[in-house]
Amino acid sequence: MYISPLPLAADSDVDKLRDDIANKLLFTIGKDPAIATKREWLNATLYAVRDRMVERWHRSNRAQFSQDARQVYYLSMEFLIGRTLSNALLSLGIYDEVKSALEAMGLELEELIDEENDPGLGNGGLGRLAACFLDSLATLGLPGCGYGIRYNYGMFKQNIVNGVQKESLDYWLEYGNPWEFKRHNTHYKVRFGGRLQQEGNKTRWLETEDILAVAHDQIIPGYATDTTNTLRLWNVQINSEVNAGKLNLQEDFAAEVENKYHFDRISRVLYPDDSTDAGRELRLRQAYFLASATIQDILSRHYQLHRTYDNLADKIAIHLNDTHPVLAIPELMRLLIDHHQFSWDNAFDVTCQIFSYTNHTLMSEALETWPVEMLSRILPRHLQIIFEINDRFLKTLQERYRDDSELLQRVSFLCVSPT
Repeated sequence: MYISPLPLAADSDVDKLRDDIANKLLFTIGKDPAIATKREWLNATLYAVRDRMVERWHRSNRAQFSQDARQVYYLSMEFLIGRTLSNALLSLGIYDEVKSALEAMGLELEELIDEENDPGLGNGGLGRLAACFLDSLATLGLPGCGYGIRYNYGMFKQNIVNGVQKESLDYWLEYGNPWEFKRHNTHYKVRFGGRLQQEGNKTRWLETEDILAVAHDQIIPGYATDTTNTLRLWNVQINSEVNAGKLNLQEDFAAEVENKYHFDRISRVLYPDDSTDAGRELRLRQAYFLASATIQDILSRHYQLHRTYDNLADKIAIHLNDTHPVLAIPELMRLLIDHHQFSWDNAFDVTCQIFSYTNHTLMSEALETWPVEMLSRILPRHLQIIFEINDRFLKTLQERYRDDSELLQRVSFLCVSPT
C-alpha cells in the first residue's frame, strides 16, 4: 500500500478563498462580477477549488514516482462520477470555508452545486462502480489511474412534459469542463482497417486509417488523505491530412469530410444504438479506441520511468471493468510482439500476469461478441492474435480432457450462430 508521508494541505482562510474566486471570475472567466451569471460564478469557484486540488495532485504523483510503487490501471467504458464540486470540497476539507466565502459575496454554495452539469460519462451501475473504485483507490492511498472515453454527449437528458418523458441531447460540455486538463502533447495513433503482410516471423499491419486519441486528465482526490489520482479520458482528433492538390476535386473533398465525421463519432456519444451493423461497428471502434490509446499510454509511462519492459508485470496491474475493454489484451500482445521484440510465449506470459477482470453479468447473452468478418475488416491483426490465443488454449484443454469435445466447443472464443 502506498501512503503519502506528506501532510494534508490546509487552507481555511475564507478571505483568501473569496479573493481567489473573484480573481478567477475576472481573469479566467473574463467576466465583471456585476453582470456574471450563476454559471460563471460556479466555474470561477470550480477553478479556485481545482487549484487547491492540483497542489495535492502533484505532491501525490511525485511521492508515487519516488517510491516506485506498482501502478493500478482501471479501464472502463463509463465512469458515472457525478457532480464533482461537493465531493472535492469534502475531500479537501474546505466545504464550510467555501460556503462562507461565497456567502460573503452574496452567493449560496448549494445553488452553485445544483448548477453544475452531471458529466455524461456513465449511465448505471457499471459506471458508478468504476467511479467508486477510483475514489476508493485514492482514499486507501493506492497509486492508480482510470482510463475511459471523453464522450461529448451522455445517453440523453430526461425532461418530463405533461407527465410524459421527453428525451433531448445531453451535451454536458455546453459550458466547458473546468475540472479537466487537456494534454495536447499526450496523444497516440489509433489504427483501423488495413491489411497484414507477413515477413518471415514478423507481421506488419499496413495501409491503416489512423486517428489520434488525445488525453484529458481529471483529478480524483482521496478523502482525508493527500493521495490524489487521475482519471484520463480520450477524445478523438482526426489525423488524416487533406491533400491540398485535391481540394479542387469536389468528390475527394466530400469524401474527406465524410471520413472525418465517421471517425469523430467514436467519442461523440455514450453507448450508441447497436441494433444495426453500423451501430455495432461503432461500438467496436469505441472499445478498441479506448484499449489502444490506454495500452500505448501505459507502456509509454512505464518506459519513461524504467527504461525497460522487462519488469512490466512487476510494476503494472490492469483491471478491466466488464467485457467492453477486453481488446486491451490482444492490443498489449500486439505491441509487445510487433513493436517491442517480445516472443509470443513471453508476451503471453506477461499479459496473463498483468490483467484482471470483473464480470457483472454471468448470462452468456450479456457478453459482447463480434462477427469475425467485422473484426477481420477493422482489426485484422487482433483477430489473428485472438485466433492464436484460442488455438493454444484449446490445445491445452484437449491434452487434459481428450474425450470431451463438447467442452472445447463451449469454451472456444469462436462460436457458430444457430441458423
